[in-house]
Amino acid sequence: MHRIDVPSLFIAMTLNLLIMAVALPYFMGRVNRAARRAQTGIALQTAGWVFLLSSSTFERGGHGDQLFSTLAMACVSSGMVFNAMAFELWCGRKPSVRAPALIAVLMTAGYGIGFSSYVFRVGWANSLLALQMATIVYSLCRKPQLPVGRWRWLLVICLVLQMLVLACRAMLGVFFTADFPNFFGPYLVNQIFALSSNATMVLSVVAILLAHRDEAARELERLATLDGLTGALNRRAWLQQCAVDLAGSTRHRQPVGVLMLDLDYFKQINDTHGHGVGDRALQLFVEGMQATGRSGDAFCRYGGEEFCVLLNGADVAAVMAYDKRLRLWLAQHPVEEIGCGLSYSAGLAMRLHNSDSIDAMLQRADVALYQAKAQGRGRTLASATRSSSMPPPDTDPLRRI
Repeated sequence: MHRIDVPSLFIAMTLNLLIMAVALPYFMGRVNRAARRAQTGIALQTAGWVFLLSSSTFERGGHGDQLFSTLAMACVSSGMVFNAMAFELWCGRKPSVRAPALIAVLMTAGYGIGFSSYVFRVGWANSLLALQMATIVYSLCRKPQLPVGRWRWLLVICLVLQMLVLACRAMLGVFFTADFPNFFGPYLVNQIFALSSNATMVLSVVAILLAHRDEAARELERLATLDGLTGALNRRAWLQQCAVDLAGSTRHRQPVGVLMLDLDYFKQINDTHGHGVGDRALQLFVEGMQATGRSGDAFCRYGGEEFCVLLNGADVAAVMAYDKRLRLWLAQHPVEEIGCGLSYSAGLAMRLHNSDSIDAMLQRADVALYQAKAQGRGRTLASATRSSSMPPPDTDPLRRI
């Protein structure tokens, strides 16, 4: 251990950080908020180590040493704040990092004010940096809101190791100052700190890349279930959800209804106002379905201007109420935004028995939808087929709601 050159280890680590700070944004390409926070955190920590190494070129205790050392502490602690934001986002939480940010401000201010006292600044900086890491470790150990990989435990190991070394450096600097008079001196604790910093720096970057990969995989999975234009579920994902919901309704003996909706005269909207307005009309329709729907209902863009809604635990009266809310919402919104009104025709099919499938329900709803369009559009018709427990159907094979 006595042959280890501490300054050389710190220089090598700073060069590696500098390379990563430049390379990561280039190779990661366009990234989301969490990855940008992590990249910023690495860049700030790199700047901190550059300032810290530069401070050693000035007269010890002089103004240059004080300025660059204080800037180093500010950058290193700020970098951890940005990393903490990234970790919170990757765990599916809001990036609330008040504790690490407050510690960063206190540590930097106290370090700059008390710089003339070596004992104070060593104890202050190392203990508060260790405390800042402890707040991040606590956050990482909390149950995430999203399924995440093992990268957070890798980060916990790295941070705990650095916390222990920083705590030792704080104690040695305060209580054994004569044995630990210089940050770059060939002392055992400096050698351990230099080696652990190099190792944890590499492992931390690996953990950040793994976290980003996990998030990218989740985003791809999410996009695979959504319609790219409207954000509604696509047909495949909706049918999968329907299978789950129908099984649940069987267990709980709850009614289920399916609405198949088709925007009226959509081709005329495209021809008259352009496809951009037509796309916005589809998006507005989905916004209306979201605004008027109930928790637990599932809807999708079935194809073109056709949409489907599975209403869980809804009888005919509940479906009628949903239909009324949606038509009222459409009557109040689209004209102002796209310059024309929106209406739709719809067909309703209720689940008849436990073995009734989503395909059979869709077929009945499609027949009712066709009849609604044939009768003049702008209306919702229900399939007349009923289970034995329901009232007998009207003489007309289809009944208007």
